Amino acid sequence: MATAPIITIPEDFAPAPLDPWDPLPSRRPLLLVGHGSRDTEGRDRLLEFAATYQALDTSRPVIPCFLELSEPTIQEGVDRCVERGFTDISVLPVLLFAARHNKFDVTQALDRARQRHPQVRFHYGRHFGITPEIIRLWQERLEILDNPQFNPHGIAREDTVLLFVGRGASDPDANGDVYKLARILWEGSRYKTVEICFIGITHPRLEEGFRRARLYDPKRIIVLPYFLFTGVLVKKIIDITRQQQAAHPSVAVAYLPEMGHHSRLMQILRDREVETHLGQVQMNCEMCKFRLAAGPSHGHAHDPVHSHSHTHDHPHGHDHHSHDHHHHGDPVDLFPKPEDYHQRAWQVP
Repeated sequence: MATAPIITIPEDFAPAPLDPWDPLPSRRPLLLVGHGSRDTEGRDRLLEFAATYQALDTSRPVIPCFLELSEPTIQEGVDRCVERGFTDISVLPVLLFAARHNKFDVTQALDRARQRHPQVRFHYGRHFGITPEIIRLWQERLEILDNPQFNPHGIAREDTVLLFVGRGASDPDANGDVYKLARILWEGSRYKTVEICFIGITHPRLEEGFRRARLYDPKRIIVLPYFLFTGVLVKKIIDITRQQQAAHPSVAVAYLPEMGHHSRLMQILRDREVETHLGQVQMNCEMCKFRLAAGPSHGHAHDPVHSHSHTHDHPHGHDHHSHDHHHHGDPVDLFPKPEDYHQRAWQVP
């Protein structure tokens, strides 16, 4: 059996490019907000993603910016739009789930921008979420992993365990969506089972995920990192995968890459952009911890001007204690044990 994992890269799964789109009726600029990364390669991937999306419709500017850790900032992105004379701006979070960053941090940054530029109307759209396009993206990649190039021993799906690795959030609602997406992907796939774990903040962590996956006595484990781009955490997943393969060489391991600027993601983003133009942004807020903490009178308006999922009557302190990074050094794991995280899970800033 192989003693080194098969590490695939996005180029192994490159889909056919999309044809250019017809322009939208409005030439409203689009602000794409990425998370940001200490890793320059991760930052560059977001910029490439924005450039690819811009090329599909050159009738309006697409301005990339970052929530933290990288530049340009959200404020700098807004300023670029204002300097060009725009007073209506669509804003899309380049984020997979509706966790704290999407619900709180980006909207808080837009509140600050609105104070600086009261003449500007912001139309804030949805994150990627769970969509048929994303499910199909991963199904296609898993089908390719059945090929001899990536499965030289011809191991059947019935002898294979999927190990789905989420980023991890301090928002239970977002963490629950990771489980939901992984389960939908597994349904009808014929894989023995799917184990879900995380690389940061919440639990179980990746090492525990491998341990649980091996309890099913599989011949093969497929690691699926649910990330858009490479970065510090993706590289950490690869390192741990190599360590686990070396420690347990009897079980073959294959590693799928992050999604990258896949054409299916481009189409989802286009749908999200159109929603901001039509004022049709909707989110399910029932299990949002910000809503629950605010009480039954907390309103969740989805007005076409702001297109926010949350009105902002919750506290506005930007508490970085819910993150597992440090802005000027190595990542800091603030919740190394499950009991540490459980004490924090339902708290709000």
